[in-house]
Amino acid sequence: MKVRVQSVNFNADAGLIEFVEKKINSLEKFYDKIVDSDVFLKVQQTSDKENKVVDIKLNIPGNDLVIKKQCKTFEEGVMLATDSLKRQLTKTKEKIRTK
Repeated sequence: MKVRVQSVNFNADAGLIEFVEKKINSLEKFYDKIVDSDVFLKVQQTSDKENKVVDIKLNIPGNDLVIKKQCKTFEEGVMLATDSLKRQLTKTKEKIRTK
């Protein structure tokens, strides 16, 4: 699966990009028809500590799953987002199975 990672308002280091790709690729265990994904890592210019925003868009046939999480660290945001996507992918797979 192709994973496109874009960082907005900062430069992401190789370790963070590798972490994101590993987490996104692990979603293929739950749904094997994922075409590709777009990951946007943004730093909001606020005084709030939770200023890291993770936007993940998964392209699957007939549908796009989009998750947005705001946390203190990008790693935490990616983990929360992938957990949500696992649940959504499981639901999607069950809907297809019941048809």
